[in-house]
Amino acid sequence: MQSRTIRIALAAARQRRSFRSKVMTQQDIQVLFAYDRWANNRTLLAASALSAEEFVRDLGGSYPSVRDTLVHIIGGEWIWLTYWKRPPATSAALAELVARRRVLFNPDVLPDLARVQSTWTQVEKVQIEFVDGLTDERLHQMLPFRAAHAKLMYLMLHMANHSTYHRGQIAFMMRQLHATPVATDFHEFLVEGQHEATPTKWHLTEQPPY
Repeated sequence: MQSRTIRIALAAARQRRSFRSKVMTQQDIQVLFAYDRWANNRTLLAASALSAEEFVRDLGGSYPSVRDTLVHIIGGEWIWLTYWKRPPATSAALAELVARRRVLFNPDVLPDLARVQSTWTQVEKVQIEFVDGLTDERLHQMLPFRAAHAKLMYLMLHMANHSTYHRGQIAFMMRQLHATPVATDFHEFLVEGQHEATPTKWHLTEQPPY
């Protein structure tokens, strides 16, 4: 009976290790965040075609202008990076971090594209340093998240997804302003950067099947 229990435990451990190896590696995270930076920079470049008035024009929505939405994206990336580097130990420390974000990334203190771009360049540098310093083991570190805990890699996926969501809002805003948005799809990044990808039924140089 004990021997059978040990065999089951060992099989379960092997299955967990196998699953872990298939989830996400440091190299995968590097590609994902290289994509995030590429997409942010393309979005900023597209926004440079707007006039100063168009850049801050209130178009409605939760973040009413292109400027405000860009600031929200960058502020989100900053607070998550800060959180991952040194998770707040208390609720008071977390509240202080959130308050710092509100001050540093208040749209009123980033009035134009040049200031927004400069701020993003600073955040981008910190992001590169952080991602380059990760290990596969660190990605599995459990961090406090609301009333629970989550692996670092899942929180990093959340951040990348958050930025993608709001870049989509900016693309819609650009059309409202009769400007041309840029494509920031992941497959565009793969083609442009010639990053590794597993071929499917369509070739990377062709249009995806949707």
